[in-house]
Amino acid sequence: MREQQIRAALAKAVNDVREKNPLAPSITNTVTQDFVANAQLAIGGSAAMLYLADECESIAKIAPAFYINMGTAMPFYAETLPRTARALFANQKPWVLDPVGIGLSDLRTQILSQLKIYKPSIVRGNASEIISLAKLWGLIDASQGGQVRGVDTTEKVSAAKTSAVAIAKFTGGAVAVSGEEDLVTDGKESIQCAGGSILSTKITGSGCALGGIMAIYLAVTTPFIAALAGTTIFNLAGTKAAAQANAPASFKVAFLDNLYELTGEEVADNFRVVGSMGEIFEFALQSQELKNILG
Repeated sequence: MREQQIRAALAKAVNDVREKNPLAPSITNTVTQDFVANAQLAIGGSAAMLYLADECESIAKIAPAFYINMGTAMPFYAETLPRTARALFANQKPWVLDPVGIGLSDLRTQILSQLKIYKPSIVRGNASEIISLAKLWGLIDASQGGQVRGVDTTEKVSAAKTSAVAIAKFTGGAVAVSGEEDLVTDGKESIQCAGGSILSTKITGSGCALGGIMAIYLAVTTPFIAALAGTTIFNLAGTKAAAQANAPASFKVAFLDNLYELTGEEVADNFRVVGSMGEIFEFALQSQELKNILG
C-alpha cells in the first residue's frame, strides 16, 4: 500500500467515524472505563462498557466492532471473554485484543490461550505483552524476551517486531506495539509512528483508551488502517495537548479536546515517509517542530 493510499484511507476512516457514529462496546479495565468511553466519544464513536457474559455475547452478534482488554481480570472473565470472542468470530465481527498483564496469573494465561482460535482483528499492547502473547500462542521461539513488569514493558518496541509480524500473519489482521515509537504491522507492511507526549504515561488508561479508539475505527475500515488511524490520532492529539498543558490533569483535558477537534485531513496530513517504499514502510508523525525543520 503506497503512501498516498494510506493517507486517503486514514482521512476516510477518521471522517467516516465522525459521520456514522459507530458503536464499539468494551470489556475493559475497571479503572479506565471512563477514559476509554470518553476517548471513543471524542473521535465520534459510541461507547458501551460491558462485563456480563450473556450481555456481551448478545451485543457481540450485532455490534460492528468490539474491544476486549484483560485489564483488571475478574473471575467471571473466564466465562465472559471466551464466550464474547467466540460470538465475534462466529458472526465475523472484527475485534481488538489488549493482553494487559499477560503472564501475571494463571487466569490470564488460561483466557488468552483460549482466545487464540478466535483470531482478533487487532492486537494492541506494549512490547513485552506482544512478545509474551506470541510465545504463549506458539508463534515464536519461547526463549525470546518479553518479561512483563506489572503492566509495564521491559522491552523496546523494536524488540517486538518479529513477534508482532508473527501474530499479524497468524490472525490475518494487524498488531500495534505501543512505546516511545509505535509500530503497526499487518505482517507484510510495518509502519513506525512517532509523536505523543511523556505526559500520557502520567495518566491512567492511555493504552486502554488507544485500544478503544482502534475498535471504533475498526467498525469502518480494515484492521491495518484502524490500528494506524488510532495510533496516529492518539499521537497527534498527545503532541498538541502537550503544547497546551504541562501537568497530567490539564493534559488529559486538552488531549480529549484535541481528539474531538481533529479531522481526517489533519490526521492524514501529519504523515511523512522516512523509510523506503519497499516491503517495509516507516512513517513518522510530524510534530510542529519537525514541520519547521523540514520546511
